[in-house]
Amino acid sequence: MSAPPRHRGAIVRAAAALFRRNGFAATGINEIAEVSGAPKGSLYHYFPDGKDQIAEAAIRFAGAGLVATLEKLEKEHDSAASMIRAYCKLLAGWMAKSGFRDGCPISTTLLEAAPQSAMLTAAGREAFDSWRAVIVRALLRDGFGKAEAKRLATLTVSAIEGALILSRVEASSAPIDDVAKSLASALQVR
Repeated sequence: MSAPPRHRGAIVRAAAALFRRNGFAATGINEIAEVSGAPKGSLYHYFPDGKDQIAEAAIRFAGAGLVATLEKLEKEHDSAASMIRAYCKLLAGWMAKSGFRDGCPISTTLLEAAPQSAMLTAAGREAFDSWRAVIVRALLRDGFGKAEAKRLATLTVSAIEGALILSRVEASSAPIDDVAKSLASALQVR
């Protein structure tokens, strides 16, 4: 039996954090190695295809974390609107804590790498599809029809991603708060 990957997780977490803050192109392999504490050779051992392969793992890691957070909130809240308000509150707190320097590691990476990299585009599509699936499930539970739930989930993801950009540019959580209020209204069953 082989030994568990010693540095792989640290590399992926470091890459996600760096991509979130600096973007994909501005983050180098040496910086990922330094922040992860992994020897540079470990990056090539675990990710022989280089930075794109690290980014793919970082997107999948960030997507899984996002879905886990939403699923937890889904269990804690009785409506999709309440779940999204709570998620936006978390995002606003994380953005403020970072001094409004962070963003979404999925979006920051994909804005620079998709569609040129089919591997990253596929990982991003899966992450966003998983995110929307949780929202769709909550909306269906609330009584929305399937087609409307899918449209509203896309609206929700798009609005939150846009709010993160505005929050970063304005150095304020106000855009996230505004989007949370607007989405909460849009996600109410009429």
